[in-house]
Amino acid sequence: MSTNSPISPAIDPVKLDKLAEVAIRVGLQLAPGQDLVMTSSMAALPLARLITEHAYKAGAGLVTCLFSDDEMTLARFRYGSDDSFDRAADWLYEGQAKAFANGAARLAVRGENPMLLAGEDPAKVSRANKANSLAYRPALEKITGFDINWTIVAYPDAAWAKLVFPNDPDELAVKKLADAIFAASRVDVADPVANWQAHNAALKSRTTWLNEKNFQSLHFTGPGTDLRIGLADGHEWKGGASLAKNGVTCNPNIPTEEVFTTPHAHRVEGRVSSTKPLSYQGTLIDNIEVRFEGGRIVEANASKGEAVLQKVLDTDEGARRLGEVALVPHSSPISKSGLLFYNTLFDENAACHIALGQCYSDCFVNGASLTPEQIAAQGGNKSLIHIDWMIGSGQIDIDGLDASGARTPVMRKGEWA
Repeated sequence: MSTNSPISPAIDPVKLDKLAEVAIRVGLQLAPGQDLVMTSSMAALPLARLITEHAYKAGAGLVTCLFSDDEMTLARFRYGSDDSFDRAADWLYEGQAKAFANGAARLAVRGENPMLLAGEDPAKVSRANKANSLAYRPALEKITGFDINWTIVAYPDAAWAKLVFPNDPDELAVKKLADAIFAASRVDVADPVANWQAHNAALKSRTTWLNEKNFQSLHFTGPGTDLRIGLADGHEWKGGASLAKNGVTCNPNIPTEEVFTTPHAHRVEGRVSSTKPLSYQGTLIDNIEVRFEGGRIVEANASKGEAVLQKVLDTDEGARRLGEVALVPHSSPISKSGLLFYNTLFDENAACHIALGQCYSDCFVNGASLTPEQIAAQGGNKSLIHIDWMIGSGQIDIDGLDASGARTPVMRKGEWA
């Protein structure tokens, strides 16, 4: 392990090194000779360095890391010309798409301040996001289509830590967030790789049961929620490790507690309320309430951040429809921590959730061989966005309905039935 990375004394260097090892050996299962394209915030440089080290030890071809910086991002919003917010670095995203087409793996290190843009003009934030989404689409399609092995891990940046633990001194806040990340990522044990193998096996047993049941829809009921989610024709439940089209099995998210599949974009009816706030591009959107008709959100409200929510829903036609439904027990480790991470990678693993926007083609039987047109015909949604928000709690019941309408309990009071 390198000793020259500027790791905060509040962060356990041994566990950080284990996280880097898990990112390569479990998250990516990087193949010998395979290139790696990594993105990271500058704040997460110590982890990015360790990941690079483990990648080369695993036989990586070339490791390329693209860094972002919070202060440089803020400079754009404060001093950039107005027309620049409708543009993105197309050439950079085209390069990433080319790398993925040539077989490179993808790894994102998340460590930026989740509320960085909270004080900036929401219209500019929305325009910049849309421009980036359009430019990134060719690369994103390689990821959502599971053409390649990919994963996401997180680093305890000081600004993020103070958001999660506002009443603690800086160093203590970083230590608490680091420990929470290590626990959720299952690297605070003697053998994290073996721990992940057992965890993946448990998730596999859930997906096997759900796939055998082949429900046509799920019915969520609870406070503020009476929602029926039709499932896409030929949908397949996934969870934990997934086989990418390039033949490599990867864990797309570190951590993960969910099993998930593709809803039918036109068969969602009823009302649903969020059970946790959604942190989105610097805005906290809280107490979301929406109503679906024919798969489309026709009413949407939020007690906080509603203007941003409305802009998100107007991104494109697919933004008001669902691309994912995921089941997470209320007793998951992240839920039991009682923390709001302000980071979807973690918060989505605390509760059942749905995602607005783009579906994953991997969540179809023989998804690798389906064309975009076939995916759409089977109910898969297409959009520039994919935004998860939490609808599960200890008060939510879920039933699975088969083709005859017969009900099977799936969850009761937030736990597997």
